[in-house]
Amino acid sequence: MQTRINPPRKAWDRLCQRPALTQGVLDETVSKVFEQVKQGGDSALLALAEKYDGVKLTSVKIPIRSETAESVGLSSALKGAVDTAYQNIWKFHCGQAEREVQRMETQPGVECWQEPRAIERVGLYVPGGTAPLISTMLMLGVPARIAGCREVVVCTPPDTTGAGNGAIRYAAALCGVKQLYMVGGAQAVAAMTFGTESVPQVDKLFGPGNQYVTAAKTYAQRFGLAIDMPAGPSEVLVLADDLARPDFVAADLLSQAEHGPDSQVVLVTTSRTLQNEVKNELNRQIRLLKRSEIAAEALKKSMSLWFPTMDTALSFANAYAPEHLIMQVDEAEVWASRVQNAGSVFIGPYTPESAGDYASGTNHTLPTGGWAKTYSGVSVASFQKTVTFQSITPVGLRGLAPAILSLANAEGLTAHARAVSIRVDNL
Repeated sequence: MQTRINPPRKAWDRLCQRPALTQGVLDETVSKVFEQVKQGGDSALLALAEKYDGVKLTSVKIPIRSETAESVGLSSALKGAVDTAYQNIWKFHCGQAEREVQRMETQPGVECWQEPRAIERVGLYVPGGTAPLISTMLMLGVPARIAGCREVVVCTPPDTTGAGNGAIRYAAALCGVKQLYMVGGAQAVAAMTFGTESVPQVDKLFGPGNQYVTAAKTYAQRFGLAIDMPAGPSEVLVLADDLARPDFVAADLLSQAEHGPDSQVVLVTTSRTLQNEVKNELNRQIRLLKRSEIAAEALKKSMSLWFPTMDTALSFANAYAPEHLIMQVDEAEVWASRVQNAGSVFIGPYTPESAGDYASGTNHTLPTGGWAKTYSGVSVASFQKTVTFQSITPVGLRGLAPAILSLANAEGLTAHARAVSIRVDNL
């Protein structure tokens, strides 16, 4: 983990850059996969599953019927965990949908309003390469169901059995999903972009993934597919002062480092003592992890930064725009009000990022790579579009006509003007 002491602002842009493969390598691989899937359909998906996942499938379809914990082999503890997470995620996201339509009379006789409409066909990508992300199935499936999407297509990488991860299948059933597709990586994005014999084409794609998945989502936009956001390798920035516990901080950093070797974790602190203690804790705790090798690779691309004041430390955090921002600082609520750029914020020493990843209720599908400056995390609104309405009475049109006619004539659009005058003349 790279250690820097009070790096100057001119170096911040470089420090905010994420580790990444060469874009040319990504684009070349993704474009080849897209062409293969476009031309070959299901047969291409089966070939790519064997090539990249080491699994020989006869079909990519897995029907979801009345899946129970028993039928998919879940323990009572895991079933209880999935149920708790589902309930909390449902509660939080239902609150987002409980907004009344506001009808506004802009002037007498002129009424305007907007109403949400569900996107009809959505695709959900649930990562499952090095770790099956049961939680992502819930984070995407719940708001899609609340939004009222007519068709929900779920792709997830195949496991060695070809039957799909039992917990993901159970979570899918809770979310009302009827069909899973055992397709991972860029080929999953391509399948949902073009459609195949088995995988339906979708209108908008959701879900995190590795660099290839992120590149594929970006590439898919060339073919008219909308996406939720650029959501690539996971990342966290921990903002800590001398009151923070080094073991807590190290645990939070490692919780993201274990996602994948291309993840990045960042410590930003005003305490040199804490900086050193966290380093020692990382060395101690990493030996306890099942995915220690993955975490160690991620730490090589990560950094620990010291700044003399919390004001400067928070300014860097806003410049970095992390996916996850953990605030283990004195008066965290006060400093949190100054957070401008972050996907999700975790306030106080007993609010680990893991809570948001799994079960607090907030969504964990968040912008990475600095995109938190312009993108929000997934919500119910992400699965909806807004339709605008207006209704004008004769009195309203008479009152509005002078402004419309003046503007239309100024722009030289006489047909626009006539569409109004022909009505006003007949009042």
